[in-house]
Amino acid sequence: MDRKLKRWELALMFGILVAVVAGSWLTREQQELADSVIRFHVIANSDTEEDQALKLAVRDRVLEEAEGLYPEGATLEQAQAALEGHLNTLAAAGRAVVEEQGYDYPVSARLEDCWFPTKEYEDFALPAGNYTALRVTIGEGKGQNWWCVAFPPLCLGAASETVDQALEAGYFTPDQGALVTGDGEQYVLKFKAMELLGEVQGFFKS
Repeated sequence: MDRKLKRWELALMFGILVAVVAGSWLTREQQELADSVIRFHVIANSDTEEDQALKLAVRDRVLEEAEGLYPEGATLEQAQAALEGHLNTLAAAGRAVVEEQGYDYPVSARLEDCWFPTKEYEDFALPAGNYTALRVTIGEGKGQNWWCVAFPPLCLGAASETVDQALEAGYFTPDQGALVTGDGEQYVLKFKAMELLGEVQGFFKS
């Protein structure tokens, strides 16, 4: 009985050790990526079809306005400073769309640290974790979210930079480019592991 208990304890200790080591590595990968991007988060007034369509229209206008604020060849720090200095301008751009479509919702814009789940887009994916984000809230902000990237401008339709272009511009390292485009080994599993780790850490902190 004692021997079985000791084996069980050793197995548990080994499992915890592996989880800690893997968790540290995954967290470091995510943090390095988070230090290279500014995420974009738009929250709709509600989940009605009209408010969700309005959210996408506000998204497009604010992204266009934000991209125009970045100096040519901007670094992450320059892009963040440009956004911080023009939050009222970005909110006004969103507000203009709201008014054009016949609504009277307030629109706010701010930069803050936000938790994002794992998100897959058409040409790339981003792991769960904490990121600096441009957050735009429409009205009561009780509707579904829209997540993407404000810098580098990867989410602006045909005008957006591809991940390859971001790599060429030096925004991502080759390893980060492989991570977000899925060229790295089992990247989806890595992202889900990051998300699970964050949930476990949040559980023990609560």
